[in-house]
Amino acid sequence: MFGYAVLLFLIIVIGTIVMYVGMGKSAESDVQRVKDRLLGKTKVEKTKDGAEAPALIKSDEPATSPFQRLLTNLQLAERVQAMVEKAGLRWTSAKLMQMAMGGALAGFCFAWYMLPPPFDKFAWATGIFGFCLPFLYVIRTGKARMKKFEEQFPDSLEFVARSMRAGHAFSVSLEMIHREFSEPLAGEFRRTFDEQNLGLPLENALQNLAKRVPLLEVHFFVSAVLLQKRTGGNLSELLDKLAVLIRERFKLRGRIKAISAHGKITASTLSTIPFAVAFLMFYTNREYIEFFVKDPVGNQMAGVALTFQLIGFLIMKKIVNIEI
Repeated sequence: MFGYAVLLFLIIVIGTIVMYVGMGKSAESDVQRVKDRLLGKTKVEKTKDGAEAPALIKSDEPATSPFQRLLTNLQLAERVQAMVEKAGLRWTSAKLMQMAMGGALAGFCFAWYMLPPPFDKFAWATGIFGFCLPFLYVIRTGKARMKKFEEQFPDSLEFVARSMRAGHAFSVSLEMIHREFSEPLAGEFRRTFDEQNLGLPLENALQNLAKRVPLLEVHFFVSAVLLQKRTGGNLSELLDKLAVLIRERFKLRGRIKAISAHGKITASTLSTIPFAVAFLMFYTNREYIEFFVKDPVGNQMAGVALTFQLIGFLIMKKIVNIEI
């Protein structure tokens, strides 16, 4: 027991030092980056053919952070940062990793010191849950933000079409969305307008919008605008038809959700019943439940049962989740 306590203490100390050093280096890098920009010493990124990369507004991160270097080595930095931008949070991928490591340490310490034996053996499970908790928050926030964006998007297309009929340019119509609509749609189109206004080609600015907002409707919009720019045509009429198409997709999606609601409830109920029975058995017949915790054979049986339970839940979720 004393050896585990010493090991846990060392993990806490090392984790605290790493987080402190990482945040300190991040702050120093931010200050240096601001100085370089004021002195005109910013580095210009190059493409494979030697030309300047068309990227004016980006969320560059300090490469000196240990968490950032870890994500870069694992080739996960861009994916994690895209997840954060999708949620609309002013975080970096390194900060998210710091929060995940802190959550893992807090979850492990809570289970190790607070839970009574033999449940303190599951400290590793609470540590994994604490590690995943910040990512779950970012994913949930991103889904809610994308849902709100999706609801506002057809109205914004009709607004752009009416604005162009009134004589405004397409880029000006994008800037007007910032004043007429609320977040998150206003902020994303404002960022697109700023990129285009600062010299980035409209094609690249719209493609960046499609990367930040990975919705099928946004890809339709970007493809329609770029195709019209190359071939010509009435863009305002095209946007009106696209808005009608998106609303029809919403109606069809609502009907499918209503039909598949019974299957989702059934999947949730079947997945919850084993845990509810185990909770009741813990108070009525504790010896029966302790067999799955104390006995090695019981641990194997519990692990196999949880694995099949998770597989069954994922299969049922896949069946009732119909994409349009």
